[in-house]
Amino acid sequence: MTDKEPKNGNIDRSSEPSRIDPRLLEILVCPLTKTTLEYDAARQELISRAARLAYPIRDGIPIMLPEEARPLED
Repeated sequence: MTDKEPKNGNIDRSSEPSRIDPRLLEILVCPLTKTTLEYDAARQELISRAARLAYPIRDGIPIMLPEEARPLED
């Protein structure tokens, strides 16, 4: 057993970033521009270069609301 593996056999992944299903990335598009998105695993965001927005991913769920997105800087 490792230090992250409790006695019940469940592994604590709370410190690991969530992963997004690659099939989901294939079908998701920016709600404003309808263009493809880039996955930023480190920041847990989906990036729309066309809209210059970064949509957050929370608990593995993409939040595709423009009002929740972070504006991209130059």
